[in-house]
Amino acid sequence: MQCPKCQYNGSRVVDSRPSDENRAIRRRRECESCGFRFTTFERIEATPVLVIKKDGKREEFNREKILRGLIRSAEKRPVSLEQMENVVDKVENRVRSLGENEVPTSLIGEYVMEYLVDLDEIAYIRFASVYRQFKDVSVFIEEMQEMVNKGQDEGTTMETE
Repeated sequence: MQCPKCQYNGSRVVDSRPSDENRAIRRRRECESCGFRFTTFERIEATPVLVIKKDGKREEFNREKILRGLIRSAEKRPVSLEQMENVVDKVENRVRSLGENEVPTSLIGEYVMEYLVDLDEIAYIRFASVYRQFKDVSVFIEEMQEMVNKGQDEGTTMETE
């Protein structure tokens, strides 16, 4: 590892510890030439995942887009940023675990909704209304009825505000 101060190409590791929820290793290093200490991070290099949009275009997977969508759908709801980031983490892990280089947006949206429905039903409906592009009220009512039926199947009822 090259020293950022003197550019010498030799250093020793002084300390290592897990970072970023065990997805990286933080290493404190010391230059063998000048003694300067610096920090490096070691991560698994994830291969890029391309997302196939509805119009057929492809773009790189972007977790920030999912988070922005969740933030909009959970506006004025009792859902913390930490909970939304947790959903994004779960979705990203699930997408990457598929081992595919290309994933359709429809699959990503379904994954988001699977986690969101258990987190907050109103945020789920808001997300689904944009994601599924409800054409009219009847489609919206069908989605609501599915949620009510699911709640009854699980022995609970939907709470109303």
